[in-house]
Amino acid sequence: MIVLYKLKKFLRKLFSPITIMLIPHGKAKVLGLKVPFSLILLFLCLWSAFSIYVFSVAVDTFEYYRMQREFSYVMSQFRELKDTIIALRNSEMEFKRLFSLKSKNEILESLDFSPSGDINIEELKMQADKAINSVAEIKKFLSEQQDLYRSTPKGFPLEGNITSYFGNREHPKFGREEFHTGIDISASTGTEIRATADGIVVFSGYQGRNGNVVMIRHGYGFTTVYAHNQKNLVTVGQRVKRGDIIALSGSTGTTTGPHLHYEIWKDNRPINPLAFIKEEK
Repeated sequence: MIVLYKLKKFLRKLFSPITIMLIPHGKAKVLGLKVPFSLILLFLCLWSAFSIYVFSVAVDTFEYYRMQREFSYVMSQFRELKDTIIALRNSEMEFKRLFSLKSKNEILESLDFSPSGDINIEELKMQADKAINSVAEIKKFLSEQQDLYRSTPKGFPLEGNITSYFGNREHPKFGREEFHTGIDISASTGTEIRATADGIVVFSGYQGRNGNVVMIRHGYGFTTVYAHNQKNLVTVGQRVKRGDIIALSGSTGTTTGPHLHYEIWKDNRPINPLAFIKEEK
């Protein structure tokens, strides 16, 4: 009975009206609004629930955009790291290929100038960048060595035998002593003459006692001269590579027979071609 009595008392209070007085400024009439207590309680509960919902949505939205920014940053770091690793892998494969060759000449000739757990992205990138820089320095050095190698005369310019060497000699036709600035290589008329290094033709024409002459500037101070040719096959300004046919041997100019007079100049001074005839291993 006591419980029933208290329940009835609570229900009476719950549904008993509450008067809300609206007092305007001035002489306007005071308004009274009777609202059941239960309605006010329901409004407060709904307002609290709505406020909690809006706050939770705001928090979730903020957290979503924060996580999205962090995810975008991590993905950008992984993309950069992936590019770095690919570059390292390509460089590693290239150097394995290069240094598997047997000689320096083969290396220079073949150069062609394409997780789980916590990861410290920044430290890994620093290590990768350091490795990339080291590889770049090695490639730069090899590129320079390749340019020097291709600009350095090497091997015989044609098939034949050396009949006169570099240095003082007695001229075979005039009999007087003179300094021979190159070597003479005997060969039958029409034998193909090949450039002994990459370069640019700076002279191709007839020059008195030397007959038909081809002169090639190679860079790094090297120049080669091919004289007494039957016919020149290149023109001034033409780029040539080692092994390209540049002329046919002959006996034009002052000669005692068909041969090639071959000279190598370094920094405007003639040097002994024999030092460059044999391939350096």
